[in-house]
Amino acid sequence: QLIVAVNKMDTTKWSEDRFNEIVKETSTFIKKVGYNPKAVAFVPISGWHGDNMLEESTNMPWYKGWTKENKGGAVKGKTLLDAIDAIEP
Repeated sequence: QLIVAVNKMDTTKWSEDRFNEIVKETSTFIKKVGYNPKAVAFVPISGWHGDNMLEESTNMPWYKGWTKENKGGAVKGKTLLDAIDAIEP
């Protein structure tokens, strides 16, 4: 299982375009190494400011959350903690 935390979103002024660019590039890479991008949570965060780590960030109103496919169906969340909690044993 894989979670992609896109850190330092504060340095891009919380740019949705930059986040989407990173998701696209990373998805291409993780496909090559055997992961299904639909089964991966991509979470934009700022570790320095704590955005989207434990609680939803107000700095990225464009971010509607992640959805990933698990064995039991689709799982949704908004934060890195949600993604960690969604890991199947």
